[in-house]
Amino acid sequence: MDKRLKHSLIALAVAGAFPLQYASAQEAQPTEEVKKPGQLETVIVTAQRRAENIKDVPMAIATLKGEKLDVLTSGGQDIRFLNGRSPSVSVESDYGRTFPRFYIRGLGNTDFDLNASQPVGLVMDDIVQENPMLKGFPVFDVDQVEVLRGPQGTLFGRNSPAGVIKFDSAKPVFRQEGYVNLGFGKDRVRNLEGAYNIPVNEVVAARVSLQSQHRGDRVHNDRPNAPTTDFEGYKDNAGRIQVLVKPNKDFSALFNVHARDMDGNATLFRANILKKGTNELVDNFDYGSYPTDGGNSQSLKNKGANLRLRWDTPGLTFHSITGYEKLEFFSRGDVDGGYGASYAPPMGPGFIPFVVETADLIPDHKQFSQEFRVESNNKGPLQWIAGLFYFDEHIQIDSISYDSLTKGNPQNAAYATQVQDAKSWAAFGTVNYAVSPDFKLRAGLRYTKDKKDFTATRVEPPKSAVNTLADTSSNVSWDLSGTYTLDKNTNLFGRIATGYRAPSMQGRLFGLDSKPSQADAEKAVSVEMGVKADLFDRRARMTATVFDYRMTDKQLTAGSGTVNMNQLINADKVTGRGVELDFQANLSDAWNLSFGSSYNDTEIKDANLFVQPCGGGCTVMDPTRVVTGGTVAVINGNPLPRAPKWQHNVTLRFSQSLGAGEIYAYTDWAYRTSYNFFLYEAAEYKAKELLEGGVRVGYRWNDGKYELAAYGRNITNRIQALGAIDFNNLTGIVNEPRTYGVQFKAQF
Repeated sequence: MDKRLKHSLIALAVAGAFPLQYASAQEAQPTEEVKKPGQLETVIVTAQRRAENIKDVPMAIATLKGEKLDVLTSGGQDIRFLNGRSPSVSVESDYGRTFPRFYIRGLGNTDFDLNASQPVGLVMDDIVQENPMLKGFPVFDVDQVEVLRGPQGTLFGRNSPAGVIKFDSAKPVFRQEGYVNLGFGKDRVRNLEGAYNIPVNEVVAARVSLQSQHRGDRVHNDRPNAPTTDFEGYKDNAGRIQVLVKPNKDFSALFNVHARDMDGNATLFRANILKKGTNELVDNFDYGSYPTDGGNSQSLKNKGANLRLRWDTPGLTFHSITGYEKLEFFSRGDVDGGYGASYAPPMGPGFIPFVVETADLIPDHKQFSQEFRVESNNKGPLQWIAGLFYFDEHIQIDSISYDSLTKGNPQNAAYATQVQDAKSWAAFGTVNYAVSPDFKLRAGLRYTKDKKDFTATRVEPPKSAVNTLADTSSNVSWDLSGTYTLDKNTNLFGRIATGYRAPSMQGRLFGLDSKPSQADAEKAVSVEMGVKADLFDRRARMTATVFDYRMTDKQLTAGSGTVNMNQLINADKVTGRGVELDFQANLSDAWNLSFGSSYNDTEIKDANLFVQPCGGGCTVMDPTRVVTGGTVAVINGNPLPRAPKWQHNVTLRFSQSLGAGEIYAYTDWAYRTSYNFFLYEAAEYKAKELLEGGVRVGYRWNDGKYELAAYGRNITNRIQALGAIDFNNLTGIVNEPRTYGVQFKAQF
């Protein structure tokens, strides 16, 4: 056994021996416990579609809310602020502020295609956000973020074998309240966020939430006649209007309308910034300089609405959740990351084998979902939930390219189009049974049927090629879990669960002879055990988990050597195991600490699986073999890409009364070890370990109604490669530099 894993298991066993204080939660609607000075607040979650004390839910869950969310988003960060801020969770993007890719326990998807599915589900206000562009909706006026680790196939359905990240917006209430948060920072950052809650009358309440984020350009291109000369500025506006209608205590209707309008830049792919044979940036790397002959722009407009109805009757509660989402997207970038080419000098930086300037767009997208659910609401030992779910999505994706070597960078005549229609329906149910006051069992079952129709077209005037795919699949997911009250302070839990990701299709066709690729459905079985505890008279809280999972037909995304396209493949088996720890404590009246840690050991197990390695002269570390078409890398035994073994995060807060208010200082840090960018291992494409930290110092007064703070993000200004493009040259993607600013918040 790996020594680090062995030591972690020993630490887990020791931690589990600490006494805690028991906090019972009501079966249906838990109530807040009476909190003594210095004690932590009870955390209520809806991971099992019921409001419950987090300690009573038999799975690994982490939450973020309140001040911690304010701190992590201080500089206008998009949803990637979640990266590394919870055990076993990573978030990255090759598209900048759009298309976030989520990973839990090493399971994710590096695919950059715009209809790529992910094994991590994202649920916003009870609506699944399926397309990657929907997953990046800004986080503002949010009540709580819940991270559910492990398969969630029973209650949340397909495409969640790794877990679910769940966002719950602050909902309307029957009182007048609101807030305004205004920030200014480096690079002409201007952030405005606010919400206003209006009790229209005794039956109707409304809440309006708005966010506007702006940053000036901070990277410059000094190439003459370049289509784009300044980069990394953006304006990102979003809003949400909610109306709650509650004519009596037994019925409520919650209407939600939301929209986003973002204009900015695509990710900057920087040519030859990685030193040959190492993962170091080249000497004298200049973040603010980007010499390129390509254009760069990005825009995303999405809007949606949902309606959530609830009826309470004696013994039963009925739910109806209807959702609709629509988006339009355009992203253009210089993928070769430089200017000129070996056959069209001058070129640089470094050697540019050939030019690649492309754009991907979604001109048409619609998503509709409907869920009906009924649950018991009595207080007996038996509780249950049953429901039906329907999902329908249509998407069109166009891929175009530009002639970077001709004045004005005109669009090339050749292009590719993908059209996908996906339908899914499911029936599900769960049962909770209290075997005794100390032992509770839960079981769930879900049947899902999926159907996809896919068409990929390549046009090279006057010729074109059309390819069609169709697939129908079904799956039964289940889970079984239990909670045992060891004493009034300690709960032990265990869970075995399955998950399922529907078949995936991709058709970014490179030529008339190229074909779309398809990956079969992947399935996961996961076992986890842990302890949840309230320590030291509820001044501290801990969750520790040990898990092990096995996936069959794991969907992976392989590059295509020297061509800017991906290919979907299946690995026979992928395994993962690890340990996770969440800890929070009020160390004193002035000091608060939180700490999270995770160890993830993943492995691809398929002796016959190989991929085409880089086309830009990288140093491949895996065994290679020669096949028809060239040399390939054997990836059997490799870890999953972008899956660091160790992740740690820590926050420390100090506060002290001063005058008529409170002064505070808050720091947060996240650390992760290295990982492979791709399925194969190469010296240049292995991320270095990374430690990033932030700080916030502020003053609150008038009972917390007003707050003035200064903040800094990535305060050590650590810059290194987070990702790469491997088909052309040693092109890298780097993290964001240090930023800082001030914020003022007023509540009313």
